[in-house]
Amino acid sequence: MLKIKNTLTKNIEEFKPIKRGLFTSKTVGMYNCGPTVYSKAHIGNLRAYIFADLIRKTLEFNGYKVNQVINITDVGHLTSDSDEGSDKVEEQARKENKTAEEITEKYTGIFFNDLDRLNIDRSKIIFPKATDHIKEQIHIIEKLENKKLTYKTSDGIYFDTKSFKDYGKLGNIDINGLREGHRVEKNPEKKNSTDFALWKFSGDERRLQEWESPWGVGFPGWHLECSAMSIKYLGDSFDIHTGGIDHVNIHHNNEIAQSESFTGKLFAKYWMHVNHIQIEGEKISKSIGNVIYLDELEEKGYSPMSYKYLLFTAHYSTLINFTEENLKASQKALYKIYDFLNRTKGTGDVNEEALNEFKTAINDDLNTAKSIAVIFELLSNKNISDKDKKATILKYNEVLNLGFDNPKSIEVEIPKEVLILAEERKVARENKDFEKADSLREEITKHGFEVKDIGDSFELDNM
Repeated sequence: MLKIKNTLTKNIEEFKPIKRGLFTSKTVGMYNCGPTVYSKAHIGNLRAYIFADLIRKTLEFNGYKVNQVINITDVGHLTSDSDEGSDKVEEQARKENKTAEEITEKYTGIFFNDLDRLNIDRSKIIFPKATDHIKEQIHIIEKLENKKLTYKTSDGIYFDTKSFKDYGKLGNIDINGLREGHRVEKNPEKKNSTDFALWKFSGDERRLQEWESPWGVGFPGWHLECSAMSIKYLGDSFDIHTGGIDHVNIHHNNEIAQSESFTGKLFAKYWMHVNHIQIEGEKISKSIGNVIYLDELEEKGYSPMSYKYLLFTAHYSTLINFTEENLKASQKALYKIYDFLNRTKGTGDVNEEALNEFKTAINDDLNTAKSIAVIFELLSNKNISDKDKKATILKYNEVLNLGFDNPKSIEVEIPKEVLILAEERKVARENKDFEKADSLREEITKHGFEVKDIGDSFELDNM
């Protein structure tokens, strides 16, 4: 039984797909809020897509087929979620002296490359672009307008959130508190502080991306694109919608309001949100200068799988404090598993008891921390053969996707003093001076290495 935390109800619930026809379908529709492709995604941004892939793999592990959509935002995302500021894509295009299309193609390519390095199979995912779905977005606005749910201001067409009685139901937002003194200084034409733009007018601004519409030349609001693309590819109602916790208050409540007003149906049944990461205890921010990218970790000798492993040592809803020290510890732990897989030639049979332990853990709201613990419990179990352990770990990899099916070796430079101590210990063992051999083993351990005796020789492993 798969159980997940639903932000909509605030409860952990048994996952039951939306009924389609007479029977519950084994096909799941999932929409994951995608990147705004005006810059590289930092390691904090990438957590959302590792999380989305984990959900997909867990669903498939439970026998479901998944239709997955990750949107590409290439227009309309302003520097402020409250429909103010400049378009992020256009701003970056001017900085780099490129067209908007050149910017979005560049950063979409970098994003896809990051997904590839994180072992996320893009061939199974639909990646629609906002600029390819302008007609669909205009259609939604027209229908909302016909229902008298919109109004026009000097800068755009807005959705009247008071017309949607359940506005703020995601996360139980205190709408009355937000609406006290509801006039907004930056846009006094808004009826309610929570109202949001469906279409923005270009006005006198020279824009790189703009389209004709029934209301004038302009561009779609950021929230609208997600409704248009999710409905087009997954239907009026679908099973799972994900994003970062920062999307709950505004972006996702806006999606719900416009979508359910448009279709008259439930938008998404389950809402799942992943928490942030911090860098050395600080929020990730370009102004602070602590932004880290995946390729920078690789340049320092860390595998993208090691970063993924680090995330899996905590629950997806947990705020993670990223440090190079805990990344290093994660890489060591991961490569211990790789080392075991590389040393074990051939595979045996999956151990059903160990597999059930893993399945219980991962089906408990994607408890990856417990799932990782299950791996090491398996490795330490002397009653299971190494070949059976390997077969079982490969089965775990169908969910964790940590590269266990193609484990990489890691080259660790062994210090000269450690090699000397190991040779001295070898001589001590040959002379049957086991007390000295044990003492030298302790010295080697202090240097962060483990010595393993293999016949008359030995091996040194980084601990």
